[in-house]
Amino acid sequence: MIRFREIVSGLMGRRPSPLQVGALCLRHRNGAPEVLLISSLDTGRWIIPKGWPMRGRSLAGAALQEAWEEAGIRGRVRHEALGSFSYDKVRSGGLAQRCEVRVFVIETEAMAERFPEMGRRRREWLAPAEAAARVSEPELQAILRAL
Repeated sequence: MIRFREIVSGLMGRRPSPLQVGALCLRHRNGAPEVLLISSLDTGRWIIPKGWPMRGRSLAGAALQEAWEEAGIRGRVRHEALGSFSYDKVRSGGLAQRCEVRVFVIETEAMAERFPEMGRRRREWLAPAEAAARVSEPELQAILRAL
């Protein structure tokens, strides 16, 4: 079934996707990289911390803030994006909006027990290949497999 947005886009031209930032939180255990996944608030599916750009912060700085709020991660952010992926964000009212997520690596230095969204999300450290198998977005899967 063709979606309404695709029909309208075809008639009127394409607008750029709204931009979000994502935090790819990394740590190393016994020399092997691990990636942090968190559960989404709505469906419980596995994702990386992500959100909208923030006034007064760079995109990388906003990703670092999302890592704190959603996962309790403190660390050093790499200011160059590792890559990007797209997904359909379901907005209030049920309409899907295509979003582009720029992914920034966070070298994890600490993981807090208490953080703004604790109790609302699950957190799990995984090998990159296992993390790739758990996320839904093909472009994010490719980013994780390339680690």
